[in-house]
Amino acid sequence: MADQEISQSGQSPSQPSTSESHLEVVVDDEVPSPSEDPVVKRFLAWDKNLRVSDKYLLAMVIAYFSRAGLFSWQYRRIHFFLALYLANDMEEDNQAPKQGIFHFLYGTSYAQRPLFHKLRYQFICSMGWNTRVSREECEEIQAYDPELWVWGRDRALLA
Repeated sequence: MADQEISQSGQSPSQPSTSESHLEVVVDDEVPSPSEDPVVKRFLAWDKNLRVSDKYLLAMVIAYFSRAGLFSWQYRRIHFFLALYLANDMEEDNQAPKQGIFHFLYGTSYAQRPLFHKLRYQFICSMGWNTRVSREECEEIQAYDPELWVWGRDRALLA
């Protein structure tokens, strides 16, 4: 199922399939709006210090969704976490927040990480390796709907 989602974005369907059970926590349902999804909301509430999901990293997630070229009905929860992991990979020097994503998704199990990284690679390929998002692009995304509650996730306001 996860491979099918990525293949809809242009990946070769000849890639080996993976078991749905590996990512059942995050792949099971369509997610029309990540900011309104209960699992995503629980994750954002979990990240109280905004180390993994501040407003700029979340804007990068939206940019990545656009670049991947999938229709909104094609997105699954896993896409949010793949994009957020990638945003942290691009912007943050500290590895701990990215490990926090794994901890939230899989607890202490390391068994799912190789599949997650495979899906992340496929997601990056679907974007044509266009992973850099400027601060100006993030601000443009935020300006599109400035009242959206996720834009209040500003690290500067925590200090």
